[in-house]
Amino acid sequence: MAAGIGNPEKTGGGELVRLDGPQRAAALLLMLGDEEGAPIWQALEEEEVKKVSAAMVQLGALEVQTVEKLIIEFVTKLGNSGGISSNFERTEALLLKIFPSEQVSLIMAEIKGASGKRVWASIAQVDPEILASFLRNEYPQTVAVVLSRVRADYAAKVLTILPEDFAIDVLNRMLRMETVQKEALRHIEETLRVEFVSTIAQTQRRDAHEMMADVFNAFDRQTEGRFLAALDQANRGSAKRIRELMFTFEDLLKLDPGSVQTLLRKIDNDTLCRALKGANERTRAFFLAQMSTRAAKNLTDEMQALGPVRLKEVDEAQAKMTETAKDLAEKGEIMIAKNSAEEELVY
Repeated sequence: MAAGIGNPEKTGGGELVRLDGPQRAAALLLMLGDEEGAPIWQALEEEEVKKVSAAMVQLGALEVQTVEKLIIEFVTKLGNSGGISSNFERTEALLLKIFPSEQVSLIMAEIKGASGKRVWASIAQVDPEILASFLRNEYPQTVAVVLSRVRADYAAKVLTILPEDFAIDVLNRMLRMETVQKEALRHIEETLRVEFVSTIAQTQRRDAHEMMADVFNAFDRQTEGRFLAALDQANRGSAKRIRELMFTFEDLLKLDPGSVQTLLRKIDNDTLCRALKGANERTRAFFLAQMSTRAAKNLTDEMQALGPVRLKEVDEAQAKMTETAKDLAEKGEIMIAKNSAEEELVY
């Protein structure tokens, strides 16, 4: 997580102001890593991927304070955001105030083509049940246009879900359909983008605080503590939300006995030994109590025989136990309790 972060010029957190948008995005994606950052990369257009990748190559070393301020700025903006909305016409009107009309015409023409392609590509990824539910409230002619623009097998699935009379009407219109005027097609594409595709994307979008909680979980304990303390000063609400969403090694104490037994069967002895070596007495006693007397004594002897253990090794072992617990919870093999004693959460 800290790879690539250094301080060759001692520039301090002030270097953040010199980072442009792509560079800030590149830094955040570097911190997220391949697994957590993958959904974001996949949501970017090809040109955006190229732009962020180029910025990442040129980013160089960033000071710890700069990374800290970048995270705080990002979470603060998310916490304070009231949301915005726009469309083709509003974007065009804004650009006309800044650029010559000929240049704006070229830009918007390119956007029209690319936007239409994205709409149809996005629709093809949606469950046919969801699209059918949306289309049954549209005019049959509109539905005919939509289904004529998607794959035949996908259109067939949607038609079988629609009410039979409605589906037959759509089929007849598809058979009689002539070339759709560009303006009419653009209107349909815009409607689908605003009312359907964007709504689906919004409902599937992961909460930003959940994403940042995973980032904080991946920090070592010293970095985590420093960043959370700094975030407390800048945005106490977001810091509190992240703490609530974080799942830490100490949260394993909320596991019921059966879940603890399942977890212990999945953890190798060396990892368990190092994790408990750096744990507090309460946590250590909790896990030892779930073992047989003989197993607990053997583990205690092994911890003593280890001698001094580096904090980094302890953090890695505890992180491995935490990730294993989350994986088991996602598979439904164990249950993880939330902070509230009245609620339970299965990841």
